[in-house]
Amino acid sequence: MSLNSIFQFLVPKDKKFFPLFEQASSNLILIAETLHEAVNLPTNERNSLFQKIDELEELGEEITRQTNIELSKNFITPFDREDIYALITAIDNVADNIHGAASRMKLYQVDKITKSIRKLTEINLEACQNIDIAVRELRNLKKIKNITDACAKINKLENKSDTVYDRAVSDLFENEQDAKNIIKYKEVLSVLESAADKCKSVASVLESIAVKHS
Repeated sequence: MSLNSIFQFLVPKDKKFFPLFEQASSNLILIAETLHEAVNLPTNERNSLFQKIDELEELGEEITRQTNIELSKNFITPFDREDIYALITAIDNVADNIHGAASRMKLYQVDKITKSIRKLTEINLEACQNIDIAVRELRNLKKIKNITDACAKINKLENKSDTVYDRAVSDLFENEQDAKNIIKYKEVLSVLESAADKCKSVASVLESIAVKHS
C-alpha cells in the first residue's frame, strides 16, 4: 500500500477533487449533447449552439486548470496523483475533440449533415454519459463493477465508431466527386472518430484506478 493510500484512511472524505471530476464529466455531456443537437438542426440554427460549445470548452479548460492547481497545493489526494492528472487530462482531450468537430463544421461550412456524422455525435454522447456514470462512482470505490461496466460500454462504442467512420470514408471516396467536399467531410468525420478514441482513453484511466483500489 502506498504512503498516499495510508493517509487516505486518516483524513476526511475528499471535498475538492471529486466535485471537480464530476463538473468535468457533466460539462462533457453538455458539450456532446449540444453538438448532437446542432447536427440535427437546419444550418441557420446551428451557430448559437456552436457558440455554446465554445463556451463549454472554455469552462472545461478552466476545470482542468483548477484541478491541476489543487493537485499542486494538496499533499494528500483521494488516489494517486498521476491518476488524477491522467483522468482530468483525458476528459479534457475528449472535450477538445468534440469542440474541434464543431469548429470544423462551422469553419468549412458543412451545411449538409450526413447520417454518419449524426451517428458519430450520438455515439460520442453515449460514451460521455458513461464516462459521467463511472466518474461519479469514484467517490465509492467499493462499487468497482459499476465503473468497469461503464468502461466496457465505452470500449464497445469506440469500436462502433470505428465501423461507422470506415464506412463513411469509403462512401465518401466512392460517391463524392468534389475534392474539397471529400477533404472537409473526412476532416469532420476524423475528429469525431478521434473523440470516441479519447473516450476510450478516459475509460482506460478509470479502469486503472478501479483495479488499483479493488
